[in-house]
Amino acid sequence: MKKIAYIEIDTHAEIAQAFMNIMKDSSDFKVDYYFSKKIKDLVEENDETVFLSDSSMIMEQLKLKKYDLIIIGTVHRYFNTFHALVQKYNTAVIVHNINFSTASKGALMKSIFKGEVIYRLKLWWKEGLFYTAKAYRNAKSLLVLDQELSSDIYNFLPLFYNENFEKQENEMLTIIIPGGVSQKRRDYDYVFKTIQNLKTGEKCEFIFLGKAEGNELKKLEKLAKKLPENVSIQYFSDRVSNHDFEKGMQKADVLWCPIQQKTEFFSREEIYGVTKMTGNLGDAIKYGKIAVFPKDYPSKLEFIIPETENIVGQFKALENGRFDFQKEYNKKSVLKKLEDVILGLI
Repeated sequence: MKKIAYIEIDTHAEIAQAFMNIMKDSSDFKVDYYFSKKIKDLVEENDETVFLSDSSMIMEQLKLKKYDLIIIGTVHRYFNTFHALVQKYNTAVIVHNINFSTASKGALMKSIFKGEVIYRLKLWWKEGLFYTAKAYRNAKSLLVLDQELSSDIYNFLPLFYNENFEKQENEMLTIIIPGGVSQKRRDYDYVFKTIQNLKTGEKCEFIFLGKAEGNELKKLEKLAKKLPENVSIQYFSDRVSNHDFEKGMQKADVLWCPIQQKTEFFSREEIYGVTKMTGNLGDAIKYGKIAVFPKDYPSKLEFIIPETENIVGQFKALENGRFDFQKEYNKKSVLKKLEDVILGLI
């Protein structure tokens, strides 16, 4: 049996969780997980071997065991640590922002003074910011979680499978907008305007399934008071728990994912579907939901539908739409593909 270490001491607890969920059924690989306290508190463990770790401990911890492969879930800080790690071990790094991962020293230096200056100076002074490109470049393998981002350089790591939830029957057309309610990565101003100007006799509910705060929360509170009787919205001013998120997603007749084409990471431009993956892709697969994306989002996937002008008519038409997620994304077949990819990295 091959041994793997999976390290997440930074950000993406949801990806670590997805890896744990699928790999627990593997009989070919034994995985040890190294999580920071923040990540450990966010994931649900189920008999996995989990070690508490951080950037000051991880190199010493890895010395004590022999692994065939080390997977790093996120390299968005602790660059000096990860640079040392990738030079010493057979390491694969999951890339979330391709343009950031290839940024030159000069580009990173300019980015320091474009936002969160104190935090970015800390990354430079204490965490080896200028090792960013080297940490990625010296890794034995680079991984992406969206097949359409894969290339000769970036290997596709299949993690997301369909959990085959039973479809709920709703009293009204229910549209779920998953993710934190922030204008930064999704165009919520457009969503609010669209809902406010709806002209339909259809009874429908829009659920903003993520925490709303600041300007977005104020706009939602205003919007709720202006809607006709047949249209309603639901939103949350606190963090949505995993349980409530799952419950909400199962309720969806269709997902509405108004992601902005362009976003930024560390003041570097990233383009969804080209240099960056959206988590809504994994949401659609996991919960077996057809998803409406902006028409400029580049995707060949059948369950990703480009938005049309008559949005409510489109939602209504898709309400009983069917895509056989189990055929392509059942757990057994996704696990087999994942194991084949990992075996190719060892």
